[in-house]
Amino acid sequence: MKILLTGATGYIGKRLLPILVEAGHEVICCVRDPKRFNPPASLHGNISVLQLDLLDEASLAHIPEDIDAAYYLVHSMSASADYQSLEETSAIHFRQALNRTRVQHVIYLSGIVNESELSKHLSSRKNVEIELSKGDYSFTALRAGIIIGSGSASFEIIRDLVEKLPVMITPKWLNTKCQPIGISDVLGFLSKSLFNPKTYNQNFDIGGPDVLSYKSMLLEFGQARNLKRTIITVPVMTPKLSSYWLYFVTSTSYKLAISLVNSMKIEVICRDHQLADILGIKPISYQESLAKAFHKIESNEILSSWKDAYSSSGLSFNISDFIQVPSYGCFKDVRTRTIKDRTACIHKIWSLGGETGWYYGDWLWSLRGFIDKLSGGVGLRRGRTNPSSINVGDTIDFWRTLYANKTEGRLLLFAEMKLPGEAWLEFKIVDDQLIQTATFRPLGVLGRLYWYAVLPFHGFIFKGMITQLTTPPAVQG
Repeated sequence: MKILLTGATGYIGKRLLPILVEAGHEVICCVRDPKRFNPPASLHGNISVLQLDLLDEASLAHIPEDIDAAYYLVHSMSASADYQSLEETSAIHFRQALNRTRVQHVIYLSGIVNESELSKHLSSRKNVEIELSKGDYSFTALRAGIIIGSGSASFEIIRDLVEKLPVMITPKWLNTKCQPIGISDVLGFLSKSLFNPKTYNQNFDIGGPDVLSYKSMLLEFGQARNLKRTIITVPVMTPKLSSYWLYFVTSTSYKLAISLVNSMKIEVICRDHQLADILGIKPISYQESLAKAFHKIESNEILSSWKDAYSSSGLSFNISDFIQVPSYGCFKDVRTRTIKDRTACIHKIWSLGGETGWYYGDWLWSLRGFIDKLSGGVGLRRGRTNPSSINVGDTIDFWRTLYANKTEGRLLLFAEMKLPGEAWLEFKIVDDQLIQTATFRPLGVLGRLYWYAVLPFHGFIFKGMITQLTTPPAVQG
C-alpha cells in the first residue's frame, strides 16, 4: 500500500517510518525542508520525499492521487502564539487535498481530551481532530497523554528536573493525574490501527497501565535512577511563574513551557482501553518505559529527539535559506591550522557540544548559554541527540546543523541563540588544513556593537578551540 506520512522528520514520524517500510508499504514522506530528511540508507528503496507546507495550499496539490492511507503527525504548538488558527488551517488544507485522492484511511495522533474545560493546546488538538474527521475517508484519532521514550519532550523534561534538583519547590498542578504511555506502545497503536475496519471513524484513548500524578512520575524517575528527591508543592506559583520555572530548569523553550503548564493542570486519563483490546496490545508500565528509554540512551540508539525539531527553538526556517554563508556586510573570525591526523580531527569536530563541550573555555560557553536563557533563548541545555553522529537538522547546544559531511570534512552550524543578527560556525578541512570560520551578519547598530563587545572573548575561545581540534591525541605508553 502507498502511505502518506506527514511529520516524517518529527519525533514520532522518524520512528514510525521504518515500521511502515518493514510492513511492506511504500511511504511518501512529507517534509517542509528536504535537507532535514536523513533516513537510513536501508529505507531508500521504499520511500519517496514530497516537499510541502500545510499552510501553503498550493503545495498540497503535489500529493499523489493514488495514496491508500495517510498519517497526520504534525502540530504548530511552538511555532507561534496563534498556533490554534495555524493548526486549524493546516488541517483544513490537508483534508481538502486528501479529498482529491483515493485515500481510504487517515490516522491522527491527538491528545486526551476528556475534561469539559481544556487548555489552549488540547482544545486545538481536538479542533484539528474535528476538521480531519470531515473528510471523504475513514478516520481514526488516537489520543495520547504523556509519551515516555528516549528523546521525547516529556522524558527529557522529567529527566532535567529530577537529575538537576535534589529538592523541588513546585506548583500544585504536580498533583494532577495523568496516564503516561511508552513510545513503543504509541508506535504499536499507530501501525496496527492502519486499515483495521474496527478503528474506522472513531477516536480512542491510548495509555499505559499506570495512572500517576506528575509528582509521582518525578519521584519514580528518581527511584529508577537511584536518586533521592524531595518535592514540596505550593499553591502560590501562578501559571506564568510555573512556565518560567520549567523554562529555566529544563531544556524546553518558553512557548512550549507555557503550553505544557496550561495542559498539566488538566487530568489526561484514558476513558477505557478499548483499542488495546481490539489490537491485542498490552501496554508496558511507566517503569518499563523508563528502562527502555535509558537502554536506548546508553546504547546510543536514540532514533529521534524532540530537541531536533524546530519547536525546540521556536524558529521556523528552511535550512536551504542559510546553507550559503554570506560575506557581504558580515564580520568574520577565520583561523587556520595544520592538522597531522585528519581522522582524529574529524572525530573531535563531530563530538562537539553536549557532554563533550567545546574543548576550550567551556565556562564561557556556559555563561553565554545562561545569558541566552535569560533573554528568552534556547540556552545550552539542549545538548545533542547522539554523542558521535551528526545529521542535517540536528541540534548541538544552541546551534542547528545546516551541513554535515564527514568524508568531505565539513560541518556548518547556524546559531539559534538570541542575537542582534545571524551567526554561523563552520569547520572545513582542505588538504592538511583545518579552516574554522565564525561569521556574524549584524542587524543594525546594535548588531555591530554586539560583535565588538564579544570580540575579545572570540579571540580567546576560537583560538583555543582550533588548537585543541588540531592537536593529535596523546599516545598511550
